[in-house]
Amino acid sequence: QVQLVESGGGLVQPGGSLRLSCAASGIIFSIYDMAWYRQAPGKQRELVATITSDMNTAYADSVKGRFTISRTNAKNTMSLQMNNLKPEDTAVYYCNAKYSSRKLDFWGQGTQVTVSS
Repeated sequence: QVQLVESGGGLVQPGGSLRLSCAASGIIFSIYDMAWYRQAPGKQRELVATITSDMNTAYADSVKGRFTISRTNAKNTMSLQMNNLKPEDTAVYYCNAKYSSRKLDFWGQGTQVTVSS
């Protein structure tokens, strides 16, 4: 059974930081491309950051320079360090694992991030 479990969300003031984590089980973590998505109320889910099985990273323009994605294959975990948070970063953040060659695509349940004073 595949499980992706996010943690680390919460309420933070503008300019603050949070670190999200995603713990994976039931998959060969190291071969999956991993990503963080987010969905704000009334908006479509959007891609925030990706890290491939080869450790290549990419970011949405809105978070470049503020967010850092990383993974630790030995622990089957992925993280998102979020600095200088803005109210527009408020959303539910989702962990995604994708193995495109086998059309495998898994999602976590999401963790709420609220940026507000």
